[in-house]
Amino acid sequence: MPNPSILILPGDGIGPEVMAEVRKVIDWFGANRDVNFDVIEDLVGGISYDTHGTPLTDAAMEQAQKVDAVLLGAVGGPKYDKLDFAMKPERGLLRLRKEMDLFANLRPAQCFDALADFSSLKRDVVAGLDIVIVRELTSGVYFGEPRGIMEEGNERVGINTQRYTESEIDRVARSAFELAMRRNRKLCSMEKSNVMESGVLWREVVTEVAKDYPEVELTHMLADNGAMQLVRKPKQFDVIVTDNLFGDMLSDAAAMLTGSLGMLPSASLGAPMENGRPKALYEPVHGSAPDIAGQGKANPIACILSFAMALRYSFDRGDDALALEGAVEAVLAQGVRTADLLGEEGREPVSTSEMGDAIIAALGTA
Repeated sequence: MPNPSILILPGDGIGPEVMAEVRKVIDWFGANRDVNFDVIEDLVGGISYDTHGTPLTDAAMEQAQKVDAVLLGAVGGPKYDKLDFAMKPERGLLRLRKEMDLFANLRPAQCFDALADFSSLKRDVVAGLDIVIVRELTSGVYFGEPRGIMEEGNERVGINTQRYTESEIDRVARSAFELAMRRNRKLCSMEKSNVMESGVLWREVVTEVAKDYPEVELTHMLADNGAMQLVRKPKQFDVIVTDNLFGDMLSDAAAMLTGSLGMLPSASLGAPMENGRPKALYEPVHGSAPDIAGQGKANPIACILSFAMALRYSFDRGDDALALEGAVEAVLAQGVRTADLLGEEGREPVSTSEMGDAIIAALGTA
């Protein structure tokens, strides 16, 4: 049987630094577990534009379609702000999502006990938080037509169209129900059915899909109330499924409940390949952070936890994923902190590389 394959796209800013720590983790699994990964590396984002004149080459896109999983670091930076929209670094990431048809974006929000005091909310509200937001990723208002800025009378008008088909809602709903079945069998669907026809259709389709998952407790909530409830009582949720726009906003709000964007991984999943596993792209939620790039200050945990998600969803290695997540939790419990996690005066932060080394050391004792 061939080795599982990974395409690594470090990208821009702190992307190469955090991805270097993932490479060390991958090497550790190769040396200490019965798994070796075939790793290919290529360019995406601004570095790809600088090198090839495009944010993602056709060759890199072709590789992404062939491998078992894609790991991406981060894209973008202020030096690219004046580029034509089609050439901006983010277009490379959007092309990957669209052409791989990665329609379900999973964003966990887990609050490790050692970091509960870093949340903007009180400890008792967030301690033990472990939820997942499933965001539809390839349709909705970000892709609907018509769109654009046009002249209407004597002024300009900006137009974006919220559009969903039944099949688009059905497939992301099924992904969310399947995830709920593996967790606590609770799913909350969020939309704006009180003011949007697309929300009415969303609620109807999710309710229909629920008939195939009688073991899952389904609830519905208007998305604005959902935002309020995430801040008021986030632990009432387990899995949330929502559309592209609301998922973008709600997952960022949930991210800050955990204390730092540097802690949050994500997975974007598509239809099953020939081996039965979904096409998949894994990436940290944080951006490229160009202000600290190259300084060894970046937190690699979100990128490392993204690889843990790959172990679970792309490689059927749930026990290894748990071991890696446990190593992260152990290191945090020991008080090891990168600069973004410092909350006590006098404590010295560790570097990006030192955090990766500490997690590998903890893996060795797991």
